[in-house]
Amino acid sequence: MSAGVDLSQFFDTFFDEADELLNDMEQLLLSLDIDNPDIDQLNGIFRAAHSIKGGAGTFGCFGMLADTTHLLENLLDYIRRGEMTLRKDMIDLFLETKDVLMDQVAAYRNQQEPSQEAYDRICAQLRTLAEERLTGGQAAPAAAAAPAPAAAQPAAAQAQAAPAEPQAQPAPAVQAPVQATAAAPGNLPMKIQVTRIKESDMLSLAAEMALMGEVLHEERQGDSITFWLKTSTAEADIVAVCCFIVNDDQVKVSYEAAPGGQALPAAAAAAPEVTASSPAPATPTPAPAPAAAAQPSAQATAPAPAAESAAAKPAEKPAAPAKPAAKSSAASIPTGGSSGSSTIRVGVEKVDQIINLVGELVITQAMLVQTASTLDPVLHDRLLNGIEQLDRNARDLQEAVMSIRMVPMDYVFSRFPRVVREAAAKMGKNIKLVTQGAATELDKSLIERIIDPLTHLVRNSIDHGVETPERRMEVGKSPEGTITMAAQHHGGQIVIEVRDDGAGLNREKILKKAMSQGFPVNENTPDEELWPLIFAPGFSTAEQVTEISGRGVGMDVVRRNIQGMGGHIQIFSRAGEGSTIRIVLPLTLAILDGMSVRVGEETFILPLSNVTESLQPTKEQIHSISETEKVLQVRGDYLPLVALHEVFDVANAETEITRAIAVILQVQDVRFALLVDHLVGQHQVVVKNLEANYKKIPGVSAATILGDGSVALIVDVFALMQTSQNQRPATV
Repeated sequence: MSAGVDLSQFFDTFFDEADELLNDMEQLLLSLDIDNPDIDQLNGIFRAAHSIKGGAGTFGCFGMLADTTHLLENLLDYIRRGEMTLRKDMIDLFLETKDVLMDQVAAYRNQQEPSQEAYDRICAQLRTLAEERLTGGQAAPAAAAAPAPAAAQPAAAQAQAAPAEPQAQPAPAVQAPVQATAAAPGNLPMKIQVTRIKESDMLSLAAEMALMGEVLHEERQGDSITFWLKTSTAEADIVAVCCFIVNDDQVKVSYEAAPGGQALPAAAAAAPEVTASSPAPATPTPAPAPAAAAQPSAQATAPAPAAESAAAKPAEKPAAPAKPAAKSSAASIPTGGSSGSSTIRVGVEKVDQIINLVGELVITQAMLVQTASTLDPVLHDRLLNGIEQLDRNARDLQEAVMSIRMVPMDYVFSRFPRVVREAAAKMGKNIKLVTQGAATELDKSLIERIIDPLTHLVRNSIDHGVETPERRMEVGKSPEGTITMAAQHHGGQIVIEVRDDGAGLNREKILKKAMSQGFPVNENTPDEELWPLIFAPGFSTAEQVTEISGRGVGMDVVRRNIQGMGGHIQIFSRAGEGSTIRIVLPLTLAILDGMSVRVGEETFILPLSNVTESLQPTKEQIHSISETEKVLQVRGDYLPLVALHEVFDVANAETEITRAIAVILQVQDVRFALLVDHLVGQHQVVVKNLEANYKKIPGVSAATILGDGSVALIVDVFALMQTSQNQRPATV
């Protein structure tokens, strides 16, 4: 590590950038057309690997990450330059490499060493693939005899190439890259001038420059330092490394001979590669800079000669210095002199703290409104107007802060092309994934918890929903099945659907399994009551267990997790046409639109999204189905009656049904009537986690603080739904 500057302060930024680059790499790999790959996509994948390698090498302490990305970068470079032909097994290996790189980044983030076994295994596979090019697997026939493949040289470089190596040189030789500087005119070295720099930072910068190439000359004058550097690194990357120590406006790059007439030897500018294993006598070829010097220090420990040959990196195509590698981890770090950045990275815990403070502000504002309601509006006109303005500002602030936590569903959907690709391959099925509504936003706390349930639903559709290509063709379908993931806002909720065009749910199998497990079903049970049974613990109709599903676990966890997020699941299926599983979630768990109701002396909050209407029952609408259970007839429907004072044992509550208020609630496809004493009003409430601050209470999902400072419980409507279903009549 360089002296004089602590680069560890930039680690988190690098790790975040690496995660983004690896995710982008996966998406590009999955979207590649193997038969006709798009050059822009290939370049994008290459740039991602190149940026990660450059950042890892700059820090000098992420050796495994730098070495792995270096090998991957070489292969990607061969493919994009047409020296190797893309194949499906290459895509598979690159995706596996991406997984290993993700594990390495996670390990370094946690200050741990990555798995040596995984590193050795993936590097060996990458080297084996790279050897195809050297052994003639995908290379031109002359590649084995020539010290550097002709295809690897730009046309202008080939025209000026130095004479061939002596014939006595063994072939293929172990090669080390000496890459021509992309933007260097002729054979001039790169001149890096840094002004207004502290003396202590000069030492750090000199150490960094030594890692980027061979320093031909160094001059210091006052608070300025100048390097003449022979390097294979792009100008933009050199500037990015300097920006770890100084601002970008302090760095100037040009090309001129070093004092004393030192310049890059002509052969170095002409030939991308030289033979490192040739004898030591002076020849027209350049005295090569050590291969490790052209790469970051993490790559200085080269593998065995055969592996080094496979890992050698050819010259890159000339690139304008004004276009640095995309998302370079070093260049993306904000500096005092940079401008134009449109984003800023902030820890989630800081956002949560702001949201909590805004929540407290909303509570305080509600207290002021309640206190001000007792004042004379004529005498306190200015005060009341100010409180009204505060109310509007508080709501706008609340909405703005909440939007910070909103993340597009593309964050979730982007993970599933890989899931579908690999799971379908294991099952021998041909399935494409279609996503809709990727821009739809959901709270970050929910979006991270929805990934696992959606993964299980998608894998279940692949295993049990979509048929094999042969079976689909037998029933007149396209051999390629389709799984659709869609998201859209609906009121104050988000609706997420997983649809497939497979065979649909098998009613006979589900009914038979349900009856054998003692569920109260029969031949006349409607589909909408039968389908939810697949979420019962241990319920599975699979005839055999596969790698993907069939063990009878998972679907019950899916429903439990969704309900834990304040959502619910609906299932629709038609035989031979496919199935749809719909998840309905609140947009956020921090703020709730609620209806406050009074029971006795207690106030409760009902989620407004579950309230459909309210009414005062009449004697004609009330019907008894047992001594203790009653139903309410509403426009031809018989709804179970649940008395809230009985659920929570509230004293002094209204027990006469005709003098109470019935609030009609709907959860999933179930409707029931909740009896309360009075309706107080509807307003937004700040949700406080009761379980984290006290303990879990049956029938209560959370709590909130009212305007008078008292605590009100937020009712768990899913628990009340279970209560209502236990007394639902079969017929009335």
